[in-house]
Amino acid sequence: MVAKIVSSLFFIGYIPFAPGTWGSLAVIPIMWILQPSPVYYLLILCLSFLLGLWSSAKCEQYWGKDSGRIVIDEFCGQMIALMFIPFTLVNVVAGFLLFRFFDILKPFPIRNIELALKGATAVMLDDVAAGVTANILMHLFIQIQ
Repeated sequence: MVAKIVSSLFFIGYIPFAPGTWGSLAVIPIMWILQPSPVYYLLILCLSFLLGLWSSAKCEQYWGKDSGRIVIDEFCGQMIALMFIPFTLVNVVAGFLLFRFFDILKPFPIRNIELALKGATAVMLDDVAAGVTANILMHLFIQIQ
């Protein structure tokens, strides 16, 4: 089924150890390729978010609530965390670690988003919030360098 392929990012979500981390890592080669074009970057981000809403809603019926196999949410969140950040090794590593920190621990208010919403919206938006938080911190980090 197409929804399973999309939500698992072409079966990355089936990796038995840390599928969310692998889903986040999938952003890095795409960012490297699209770095010169913010328009394409934003287009892929928006498309992956919309496909994530659709596919995770379908897949929750098969896999259960916010299954670890659904990693398109990590992909979107990581894209947001690295959005408009200069592509350097330090920035990519810092952005990756910040996003994973906020995605895994879900501090306030990220946890509240997950608890207040249901289904695919909750699956996607808690990762969007983690990505936005990481992105803000990355921009602050870049300003003080």
